[in-house]
Amino acid sequence: MRKHSKLVLVIGLLYFCPTLHADELGKPDGVALFASEQDGYATYRIPSLTVTPQGTVLAICEGRKNGRSDAGDIDLVIKRSTDNGQSWGAQQVIWDDAGNTCGNPCTVVDSDTGTVWLLCTWNLGDDTESEIIAGKSKDSRRVFVMSSSNDGATWSTPREITSDVKDPNWTWYATGPGSGIRIEQGKHRGRLVIPCDHIEADTRGYYSHVIFSDDHGATWTLGGVTPKRNVNECEVVELQGGRLMLNMRNYDRSKTTRQVAFSDDGGMTWADQKFAPALIEPICQAAIERYPVDGKDAHSVLIFSNPASKKGRVRMTLRASFDEGKTWAAERLLHEGPSAYSDLAVLANGRIACFYEAGVRSPYETIVFSQTELSQLKEAQSEVGTKSSDSDAKRSE
Repeated sequence: MRKHSKLVLVIGLLYFCPTLHADELGKPDGVALFASEQDGYATYRIPSLTVTPQGTVLAICEGRKNGRSDAGDIDLVIKRSTDNGQSWGAQQVIWDDAGNTCGNPCTVVDSDTGTVWLLCTWNLGDDTESEIIAGKSKDSRRVFVMSSSNDGATWSTPREITSDVKDPNWTWYATGPGSGIRIEQGKHRGRLVIPCDHIEADTRGYYSHVIFSDDHGATWTLGGVTPKRNVNECEVVELQGGRLMLNMRNYDRSKTTRQVAFSDDGGMTWADQKFAPALIEPICQAAIERYPVDGKDAHSVLIFSNPASKKGRVRMTLRASFDEGKTWAAERLLHEGPSAYSDLAVLANGRIACFYEAGVRSPYETIVFSQTELSQLKEAQSEVGTKSSDSDAKRSE
């Protein structure tokens, strides 16, 4: 029996026979950097991955003290690697504000200065998302920025920028999560762009938007908002010529795929919002990154990661596009079982790094660091297709 046939058989058995043990799907590809009930936290979630100009790999996430809830006592924590992820330093806390929620990490590197910028959000620990959305919370959802000039070893004191980047009519607000970009081409070259989302109080509708800095992170400004609602968590990528593409989590379930929108003015406005049929999703965050070919940004490949399933958070899949995201011709399956949020980065050695939530029985057991050669994605297209996606077991939370 061919490998693909075996895969379909296992998925089918799981779907129709609930008694099948989840660990028969195998373990996630890579090394678990953060694991539940370790180092003082009940759960780790919301990965953000970046590589500094010196090649140091920074793996950042939320450390949730008391459980899986999005509210409560949540800190931002980090692990660092100076050898392309072969070994890692001890876990460090970036921001701990007593029992409050410090989360939604989104990083961007300014290659001109070497500074790593970390955008994030804050709210009172006993304010829930539903209360904030309804305008019934004790405090608001606030936006903060931190920076590191020594490869993530230490970080500046969090600085609030809420009034600069949040409309007064917005209730819920989230940075990223994941990574932003520095624009490398065109008249906006050098601009730092962070993908975000929000809810408007009058409609309670989700929208995606961006914020940006043209002065190396000293100040941040609100950019454009998507023309249509029903999208939120997103990442941004630069296409050839400096055009930007926003890749977004989709709540319009007439299509079980991602949505995209485009900007030709550095993120000031967004247009041509549409579904991305090849990128199926179970309503979840995803990551997108530009992979420079031969060290040249002008000739690049796009890489993308998400749980590639219409029915549940399973099948963490790494994809590659060689035509600016029009098609996704190559892919590699990283984990067949439960998996959820992810982020991507290109290591100093040219390998693709995926930092993703995964487990045997739940997506939130660990956050895993995996490395892949671009050539492995090219080879994988003959082994891992998308035909089995409609048969995936439902395992979302």
